[in-house]
Amino acid sequence: MSIVQDSGQALDQASGWRKSDTVWMLGLYGTAIGAGVLFLPINAGIGGLIPLIIMAIIAFPMTYYSHRALCRFVLSGKNGGEDITEVVEEHFGVGAGKLITLLYFFAIYPILLVYSVAITNTVDSFITHQLHLPSPPRAILSLVLILGLMFVVRLGEAIIVKAMSVLVYPFLAVLMMLACYLIPHWNTGVFENISLSNNVTGNGLLATLWLAIPVMVFSFNHSPIISSFAVAKRREYGDYAEKKCSHILACSHTMMVLTVMFFVFSCVLALSPSDLMEAKSQNISILSYLANHFNNPIMGYMAPIIATIAISKSFLGHYLGASEGFNGMILKSLRSRGKTVSLVKLNRITALFMLLTTWLVATLNPSILGMIETLGGPVIACLLFLMPMYAIRRVPAMQKYSGALSNLFITLLGLVAITAIIYTLFE
Repeated sequence: MSIVQDSGQALDQASGWRKSDTVWMLGLYGTAIGAGVLFLPINAGIGGLIPLIIMAIIAFPMTYYSHRALCRFVLSGKNGGEDITEVVEEHFGVGAGKLITLLYFFAIYPILLVYSVAITNTVDSFITHQLHLPSPPRAILSLVLILGLMFVVRLGEAIIVKAMSVLVYPFLAVLMMLACYLIPHWNTGVFENISLSNNVTGNGLLATLWLAIPVMVFSFNHSPIISSFAVAKRREYGDYAEKKCSHILACSHTMMVLTVMFFVFSCVLALSPSDLMEAKSQNISILSYLANHFNNPIMGYMAPIIATIAISKSFLGHYLGASEGFNGMILKSLRSRGKTVSLVKLNRITALFMLLTTWLVATLNPSILGMIETLGGPVIACLLFLMPMYAIRRVPAMQKYSGALSNLFITLLGLVAITAIIYTLFE
C-alpha cells in the first residue's frame, strides 16, 4: 500500500509545478540565449522571406524534439546521477565514451574560436564607427581582449557562472527593447524577394536553408546543460522525471523561440537582404551592424556594448567546457602511457593552448558564419540530433520512444546540418 501511495505522491508532484522547475526553465533559456542569437538574423534573413518563414516554423520542433531526445537518453541510464558520458559508456562501451568526450570538445572549442573573432570585430567596429578613432593593430587588440577574458577565467568557475547568470537577463531585456525600437523602421525590403531563388546570394531555396540550419542549431543549442538538468530532475522526481523534463523543456523552448524569432523578424524587416549580406561580409554581429546603420547615438553606443557583453558571456561559458574537454583528453592520453600530471600544470598548459589558438584565429579573422556553418553546427548536430536517434534503435531502454514522426524529423535535420560542411567545401 505504501508503495502505491508513494507512487501516487510522486505522480502528483510531477504533475504540479515547483520553484525549482521555474529555475531550471529559466536556466535552460539563459544557457541557449547568448551571442549566437546575434548572428542568427543575418543568415536567417539573407535568403529572403520564404526561408525565413520556414525557419520560424521549424524552430520549435527542431529545438524541442532534439533536446528532449538527448534528455531522455541521459535518463535511460540504470543508475541515477550518471552524466551523459557515463550513460554512453553504459550503453555503447568505454571506447564510445572516449569518442563522445572528443566530440564534445570539438563541439565546444570551435565556438570558442568563433567568439574570439566576434569580440575582436565588435570592439574594432566600436572604435572606428562610434569613437571615430583609427583601427588598432588587430593582433594587439585581439591579444588585449583575450587576455582580459582569461583574467576573468582565472577568478574561478563560480565567478564565471555567477557573472553569466547575472548578464543573461539584462541582455534579453535589451534585445526585446531593440526589437521594439526597430518596429517603426520596418520596410518591405524582405518582401521584394519571395521567389524560390535568392537574388542576393545566388543560392536556391534548398541551398539557403541548408546553410541556415547549422546556424539555427548553434543559436538554440543548450545541450551542455541537458545532462545536469536530467540528473537533477531524476533525483527530484524519480521515475516521473521524463514527464517533468518534457514539460519544462516545452515551456523553456516556447519562450526561447518566441523571443528570438521576434528579434530576428524585427531585424530582418528593418533591413534589406543586401544590408544583411553587407553585415555578413563585414564579419560583425547584427547589433554592431545596426549601430552603424541607424543614425542614433544611443543605439550606436549601447548596441556594441551589449554585443561585447553577450559575446564575453558566451566565451567564458564555452571556455569552461572546452578546457574541461582538453584536460580530459590530455589525462586519458597520459594515463594510457602510465604517466600523470599535476592539476596546476595541466591547467596552465590548457590556458596557454587556449590563449595562443584563440589569439591566432582572432588575428586571422576568418568568417564567423562560415565557422559556424562548417564546424560548430555540424558537430553539435552529431551529438544533439543523431546520437539519441541512434540510441532509440539500439538501446532497449530507449526503444519505447521508437516509431514517432519526430524521430524522422530530427534525423533529417541532423543530416542536413552535418552535410552543410560538404556543400560549403564544394560550393
